[in-house]
Amino acid sequence: MSREAFLQALEGSNEVEIGFQGRRSGKTYRTPVWYVLEGRTILLLPVSGSKTSWYRNILEKPRLSLRAGGREITVPVKPLTEKGAVKAVVEKFRAKYGAGEIKRYYTGLDVAVEATLPD
Repeated sequence: MSREAFLQALEGSNEVEIGFQGRRSGKTYRTPVWYVLEGRTILLLPVSGSKTSWYRNILEKPRLSLRAGGREITVPVKPLTEKGAVKAVVEKFRAKYGAGEIKRYYTGLDVAVEATLPD
């Protein structure tokens, strides 16, 4: 699938479904998450930070499938752990979803994830 088709599928959506492989089981799991789109980069913020299950799984297998609007694409991901980079992602989430919502749902703000869409 092309990047443009996936970006069109994201329009009007506040969440994307991620699919990841279990580090022990090898099974594929899916969960909806909020995201911020910047150009061809999708920023993700694990709800419980570094303790979030899907985050721990991508440390072992740094790929996610992203599903939105009936479209799906598999992309490499990069964990962000540097304090300044994580803070920048958190601020982008606050701007998109509201500071109160981030405070309400996100209990760990020590990591973030970058998923880069193909050219």
